[in-house]
Amino acid sequence: MRISQVTIYAAAAALLACSGLPAMAGKSNDTLTWLSNSEPDNIDMNANTLREGIILGRHIWDALMEFDPKTGEYLPSLAKSFKWIDGTTIQFELRDDVVFHNGEKFDADDVVYTMKFLSDPSSKIAATSRSKFIAGAEKLGPYKVNVKLKTPFPAAMQYLSTVVPIYPNEYYAKVGQKGMARKPVGTGPYKATEISYGKRFVLEKFDKYMKGGPKTPHIGKLIFRRIEERGTQMAELLSGGADWIWRVPPDLAKNLDGRKGFTVTEGETMRIGFIQMDASGKAGEHPMKKKLVRQAISYAIDRDTIRKTLSGEASRVLHAACFPSQFGCDDTGLKRYSYDPAKAKALLAEAGYPNGFETPIFAYRDRPIAEALIGQLRKVGITAKLTYVSAGAIREKRRKEGVPLSFGTWGSSSINDVTAILGNWFQGDADDNAQDKKVIDLLNQGNTTDQEVRKKVYNEALKIIAEEAYWLPLFSWVYNYAYIDELDFEPSADEVPRFWNAKWK
Repeated sequence: MRISQVTIYAAAAALLACSGLPAMAGKSNDTLTWLSNSEPDNIDMNANTLREGIILGRHIWDALMEFDPKTGEYLPSLAKSFKWIDGTTIQFELRDDVVFHNGEKFDADDVVYTMKFLSDPSSKIAATSRSKFIAGAEKLGPYKVNVKLKTPFPAAMQYLSTVVPIYPNEYYAKVGQKGMARKPVGTGPYKATEISYGKRFVLEKFDKYMKGGPKTPHIGKLIFRRIEERGTQMAELLSGGADWIWRVPPDLAKNLDGRKGFTVTEGETMRIGFIQMDASGKAGEHPMKKKLVRQAISYAIDRDTIRKTLSGEASRVLHAACFPSQFGCDDTGLKRYSYDPAKAKALLAEAGYPNGFETPIFAYRDRPIAEALIGQLRKVGITAKLTYVSAGAIREKRRKEGVPLSFGTWGSSSINDVTAILGNWFQGDADDNAQDKKVIDLLNQGNTTDQEVRKKVYNEALKIIAEEAYWLPLFSWVYNYAYIDELDFEPSADEVPRFWNAKWK
């Protein structure tokens, strides 16, 4: 039987009330142990969409440049510099002193191989929005390449500086995605020394990391473990079994704040939550194919109460299917869904479901939020039965068979442009459960360097998405971070904890 969230929280609260708990910090053995509630089922950065996968990947691999979220600058990384040759060509001057974790020397061949792999439709890329703009690359010399784009794409450098890792051409050609999943090889500041899915991931500082690079590792070893229950994570932190946790529920964060030996910080992220409904009928015949049902579901959810209770006061209810700071995210003129259970019931009756209906609902994270959504749907007559599996399992089912109703979140890979969210979920690819030709056409029109055109077509696309209720955007995610005082750590708004910058005090 699953232990209830209340029981876990109560146990954590009891620990908080105790005194004299051991503080077995990681400083003594130069090991930072961090916990999270999800784990990638394949650490290959192109094979997963989980935030934890991005975080691990950013420590194991490097991109051509490194994007600084504080300044908005592109810092030298594998490439010393870049310049736009024309609207679809970016030229990179590469470093000549970089090696991969397996000793393979980095050069232009690795970049060309990576870009060819990413541009190949047969490659199994989990988040298509990260690379579908890439047409390939041309080698100009041992350490000089042109990266080619399919169309003008103003946000290209954001992707190429964050979520487009460069792979070792010889190694990846030999082992493929399965081999990379078992023994990942990159150029990053940390080398993977143990990949035990379901147990732990161990990364150790790479002694041959590039000199003067944008990432400067200080801590010798990083250990990542998945623990789903927040209260259990808190208990691990308090008892010395972990040094850093995040996504701490507001009530536990308040109880921990001010406690000697621990630091608690809070910050909004680019992550948004959403309910996705299968309007296209990919999953077969079901109520969510009807617009009135999708709108009823949208009116049935009390987003404000859920965000205050389970996310935090700093989070915001959202009306557009994007994060407010992203270029092109404009909710002007969009249909808005206030909490109105009476209207939800009326719409269900009009759609032919006066007594409601039963449906599966899929989720892979933030179970308390998923359960709160289910509870509110039940109030208007919709019995949603939860199927709680991994993100990879939901993605595979959504792409192959369709999923009628699901709850998920999306951090846009920390890309501050709507292409990172609309391009993945509404541009006709495998994750698009709407398959709305008007929306697809509008988003394709956004592939231009004319910023005013981009703003206009994205707003028109967002209006259709809201009116048709293909998604119900929920709210922005606010994270509470908790870690031991001996750790010098600074959270980042882009939801990428940079452990390579962390130090022991």
